[in-house]
Amino acid sequence: MIADLKKNTELKMKKTLEAFKADLGKVRTGRAHTGLLDHITVDYYGSQTPINQVARITLIDARTIGVSPFEKKVGPAIEKAIRDSDLGLNPAAAGETIRVPMPMLTEERRKELIKVVRHEAENARVAVRNLRREANHVLKEALKQKTVSENDERRSQDEVQKLTDRHIAEIDRMLELKEAELMAV
Repeated sequence: MIADLKKNTELKMKKTLEAFKADLGKVRTGRAHTGLLDHITVDYYGSQTPINQVARITLIDARTIGVSPFEKKVGPAIEKAIRDSDLGLNPAAAGETIRVPMPMLTEERRKELIKVVRHEAENARVAVRNLRREANHVLKEALKQKTVSENDERRSQDEVQKLTDRHIAEIDRMLELKEAELMAV
């Protein structure tokens, strides 16, 4: 039971790290890429739908993303969703295609992006800590039901804490790398 708990907790923590890594990949460093808009959802007939399910996303050039809605009526909703996202982009309709130019990264914009990255890192840390709390709760319940000894429970809590520390250190390392990448001119 304890081995399964530790294994599941570690798997969930690894998934949290992978999700954080994906979030970092969405924060741009000056060049356009289609994955930048992946997390944006559009109000499509009353339900939130991922942008790539209502439009085709392409690169027009190195600094411009093109978004071609599958239906003309969705264009304004897509523009609004991109504008309201935390990416600081200003889309413009050009016929049926929506052009999303990437602004040059100014010092101020770099600092804003670092704030976004730090916020994402804190969310990942909180997720890892929540997993630790859940694992510790399961261990305490097992101790109450006398399915594990006090020594096993204490040892397992220490091991879960080590897992947590290791994953938080990895999040911090990834954050430092991304900050350095953003500040490089």
